[in-house]
Amino acid sequence: MKSIKEIYRIGTGPSSSHTMGPRQAAEEFLRRAPQGAQSYEVELFGSLAATGKGHMTDVAIEDVFATTGKPLEIIWHPDIFLPYHPNALKLKALDNAGVVMFSMTVYSVGGGAIKIEGDPEAESKDIYPMDKLTDILEYCERTGKCYWEYVEECEGPEIWDYLHDVWTAMKSAVERGIVREGRLPGPLNLRRKAAQYYVKAAGFRDNLKSRGLTFAYALAVSEENASGGIIVTAPTCGSCGVLPGVLYHIWKSRDLPETRVLRALATGGLIGNIVKQNASISGAEVGCQGEVGVACAMAAAAALQLFGGSPAQIEYAAEMGLEHHLGMTCDPVCGLVQIPCIERNAYAAARALDANIYASLSDGVHRVSFDKLVTVMKETGHDLPSLYKETGAGGLAKDYHQM
Repeated sequence: MKSIKEIYRIGTGPSSSHTMGPRQAAEEFLRRAPQGAQSYEVELFGSLAATGKGHMTDVAIEDVFATTGKPLEIIWHPDIFLPYHPNALKLKALDNAGVVMFSMTVYSVGGGAIKIEGDPEAESKDIYPMDKLTDILEYCERTGKCYWEYVEECEGPEIWDYLHDVWTAMKSAVERGIVREGRLPGPLNLRRKAAQYYVKAAGFRDNLKSRGLTFAYALAVSEENASGGIIVTAPTCGSCGVLPGVLYHIWKSRDLPETRVLRALATGGLIGNIVKQNASISGAEVGCQGEVGVACAMAAAAALQLFGGSPAQIEYAAEMGLEHHLGMTCDPVCGLVQIPCIERNAYAAARALDANIYASLSDGVHRVSFDKLVTVMKETGHDLPSLYKETGAGGLAKDYHQM
């Protein structure tokens, strides 16, 4: 299993698979392409083509190729799916006669990560000897260690510097988002809500205030993402508001030191990493259960780490966070990461806190393991029709008419 740095990527929204991934693919292509190309061609396939306009895929690619000063043509194939993954692109360098000098097929596999066809060397190395939470839980109980200690053991002490940067970016996204107003880009003309929720929540008392602030913080990050701001994938751009919404609220309300927040991030990152290794965090592959569902599991585990839960209780919280999002579809209206994505982030943040409380009241003993649930989520995702996996062709996205 690879580093949790691949779960937490600092970058610009609105989509890790449709914006960050294609941008990275284009940059890598230009690094490898021979000199002397007179023009370029990029073919987009499957989900990448179906919702790429709304996700600003073309803008990300054009930004990279603009540095060459050469013509670029983008060709869209929403009805053609390449075998490895629904998010695929073929990049080509052409000579004066239009003959292909160099080509590369890339898959954007979720969370900003890419896989280059026929190039296993491009993949990062495995650093975790265990990739099942059941095994890691048994190890922690046997050694008396916490999940974050296992992360440090595998990643090395330098992981804390990286997580400090992650937390700084998350805080910045919250703090920008709770003061910005106006409408989000795109044809939906959707108005930002985070600032309004933040002001109203501050006037409430106790539990209602807590819930309102959680909504506000999660909305703030999701709205920053939808506007193309700098966020952290957790595990994706489309689900980037859940974990920071939960952690920022607990951090502010409990006045916790950063060290404890970073340990919670390590714990949440381990949960997301296990899902990515054994299933998928790509909405185009398994639906929104792989994005917002996994984000909820990460946030539930991170919250309970902050509140001193045992490894067994934390595993239970993560299991509930994911279990109750099973089967969730990915059906972005107009191909934008706005409806239903933004509200889902806020609701999932609240659910994560509920899972944290529920698990903390238990002894951690339950019947369905997190690992079993990951397997079921993968199977469920593969059973979902493509209509409900980030193609913008089914569900809420179908025949949308503004009220």
